[in-house]
Amino acid sequence: MSDRRPFLYDAHVALGAKIVPFGGWLMPLQYASGTVAEHLACRRDAVVFDVSHLGTVRCDGPGMFDVLQDTLTNDLEKIAPGRAQYTHLLNDDGFVVDDIIVWWVGPNSFDVMPNASNTSGVTSALPGVDVTSERCVLAVQGPNARAKVATVDERFATIGRFHVERMDFRGTEVRVAGTGYTGEDGLEIAAPNEVANELLASLVGAGITPAGLGARDTLRLEAALPLYGHELTLESTTLEAKLGWVLGLDKKTFRGKEAVEEERARGPRRQLTGLIVEGRQPLRDGAVVSFEDRALGELCSGNFSPVLERGIGMGLLHDAPDAGSTVSVSMRGRVLDAQICTLPFVRKVK
Repeated sequence: MSDRRPFLYDAHVALGAKIVPFGGWLMPLQYASGTVAEHLACRRDAVVFDVSHLGTVRCDGPGMFDVLQDTLTNDLEKIAPGRAQYTHLLNDDGFVVDDIIVWWVGPNSFDVMPNASNTSGVTSALPGVDVTSERCVLAVQGPNARAKVATVDERFATIGRFHVERMDFRGTEVRVAGTGYTGEDGLEIAAPNEVANELLASLVGAGITPAGLGARDTLRLEAALPLYGHELTLESTTLEAKLGWVLGLDKKTFRGKEAVEEERARGPRRQLTGLIVEGRQPLRDGAVVSFEDRALGELCSGNFSPVLERGIGMGLLHDAPDAGSTVSVSMRGRVLDAQICTLPFVRKVK
């Protein structure tokens, strides 16, 4: 099966995007200014990402709260309608099937947002309807995101962090949530396809820089946010990724809970660990990390940090030494010295 084109594909090409396959979709990797410039625009100003490749599984109707509460890891009783929540879907062995954002839109209405390649797995676990092809999702991120998006529609700028609301844009209902994946403030707008081109043009016209997957990855890595397919996989666990806060252990049940409780009792086998090198050499996933001639594991993610101007990486490592310790990273025939560091690499700009 060929990769899907997002609804805004032609608009991205017109903006000068370099298109690459990603998760079964053809998505913008970067625009003419390049990944580093887009990354720094997000840290210093505001950018817009097309994240329409993420799925939307619409779960509407009586009883949906109970279904989601008994399936997903986080505790929906901690929030309410009009809020969004980060959560995991596990298998029975406690490994991560997907990490998900749930938008609780109304009393019996939820938009479940899986990763691009996992939408079918979520629809098989939940009795929802896949409406991914009917809408686009644009994420506006950065310290000036709200000020600039307010020039498009001032109501968009009022959305609180991890809140979600229905709003009107040009006579059409859109859904706006205050979440993000960059470490910066921002919001996401899920708009029906019929107004998506107008919305994107309005955001770019407001001086918001288009940004692609390349910057989205370097931004989330600086913020030490695990990515499905890297730190989160069917061979890793929520606790290994240091995301235990998404486990509603006080709930009666969720899929994989028994395995999670067993892991919690004995302790996770590995821990998410950050590494940084002195030079500009990017670290890469798959590089082997060693300490005193003892292999600790491999990097799950690695790249160049445009803010720190150094190579950074994250791995799920066994018995990693304390922060500040020097380890060896074997990568493409080279051995680099790196330091264990506390995470995140870059803290959110206030």
